[in-house]
Amino acid sequence: MPAHKEVLMNVVVLRGQLSSEPVVRELASGSSLLSLEVSTATPEGLVSVPVAWFDPPRCPVWERGVEVVVAGVVKRRFYRSATGTQSRTEVVAYEVVEARKRQAVRRLVERSIQRIVPPTTPVE
Repeated sequence: MPAHKEVLMNVVVLRGQLSSEPVVRELASGSSLLSLEVSTATPEGLVSVPVAWFDPPRCPVWERGVEVVVAGVVKRRFYRSATGTQSRTEVVAYEVVEARKRQAVRRLVERSIQRIVPPTTPVE
């Protein structure tokens, strides 16, 4: 019998360029939401990925074309709109940094790896 239990996980690290200007919204809950559209290349071509970052520590001053690295999870989020309940599948970020800040990117990736490969616990 294996000494560890298989863990299902949802970890995303995404690198790409902002394909539009970031949009900040104040939600009815009092939280702020920074919405980003990140374009990244795949073998099939360019893909635009919606990113939601709730309550970022500070609102970055980024423009279209800035290259970013995003760490987060894929979620289907439900929200209310004028036409009723809507849903959107997106990356919900827990951290976003500019790709040119290499040390910050390295730390982001290291933290993401720790989510994938947690420290081992001795088996008794």
